[in-house]
Amino acid sequence: MIDRRAWLSMASAGLAGLARTAPAQQAPAQQALAQQAPGRTPRRIGGTALPPIGMGTWLTFNVSPNEFIERAQRKLVLQRFFAAGGGMIDSSPMYGHAERLVGDLLAEVEHSGRLYSATKVWTPLDRLGPGQLDDSLRLWRARQLDLVLVHNLLNWRAHLKTLRTAKEQGRVRAIGISTSHGRDHDEVQQLIRSEPMDAIQITYNFTDPSAERVMNLAAERGLGVVINRPFDGGSLFGHVGRKPLPAWAAEFDCANWAQFFLKWVVSHPAVTCVIPATRNPLHMEQNMDAALGRLPDAAQRARMRAYVASL
Repeated sequence: MIDRRAWLSMASAGLAGLARTAPAQQAPAQQALAQQAPGRTPRRIGGTALPPIGMGTWLTFNVSPNEFIERAQRKLVLQRFFAAGGGMIDSSPMYGHAERLVGDLLAEVEHSGRLYSATKVWTPLDRLGPGQLDDSLRLWRARQLDLVLVHNLLNWRAHLKTLRTAKEQGRVRAIGISTSHGRDHDEVQQLIRSEPMDAIQITYNFTDPSAERVMNLAAERGLGVVINRPFDGGSLFGHVGRKPLPAWAAEFDCANWAQFFLKWVVSHPAVTCVIPATRNPLHMEQNMDAALGRLPDAAQRARMRAYVASL
């Protein structure tokens, strides 16, 4: 099993090698969606059905224009994401160069009909919200963004108004709020009850499962639920170390720890999509395979949680 605790170090020759070892013919998005967990109804944000495994860009896509090897590696990540049926790519203005890199690479990678663009507004100033949305549209090279969230609830009153106006104008399809690191659950619940929205984004993983009450409320109200930090920033891999998967993980078609962590998240009935981030093309393939095969049922999910807690 690949050690995900250490970042992959590549030179140009290594990147070329990765490209040569890619499967000759990846499953198209439609085929990958058809292979997803039996019995799972596609989950939606607004009227759009989404693959359960998306892609985050926090830290991993903050690559400057002159870092050519790193940019080539991220292009491979993106290619494998779409080849495996990926849809949602999530970013934010606070992620440095990430939005610009995503926009640049989308112009080079085939993704027709598959991309679901998700980003955020993040500024304390009312007047900067509209300009930040303009910047995101420009950086993504898009006329319309699929989902825009108020990042970490920062000045949500002003920015939700901005996003509602943008939705009416057809510049944004769906809007909502985000939070991370297990913060502000009470406030998020209040906003779900009081503010017209389409989706929330929240942290949920083995280390911090405290968002379940918020997720359940959102699902009851018909909101999409996007999960960030499913690996707890990578610390879950350090927690399990080099311990092998339990043999019973095969009962829900789990081949590695990344899939173990992701299948636990996406098997929650409230979850629409999870957005793990990686800079490693091989890890992207592991992540995307978590959408295939069986998902754990409620009893298996409880067993998974107890097992991880015991390590």
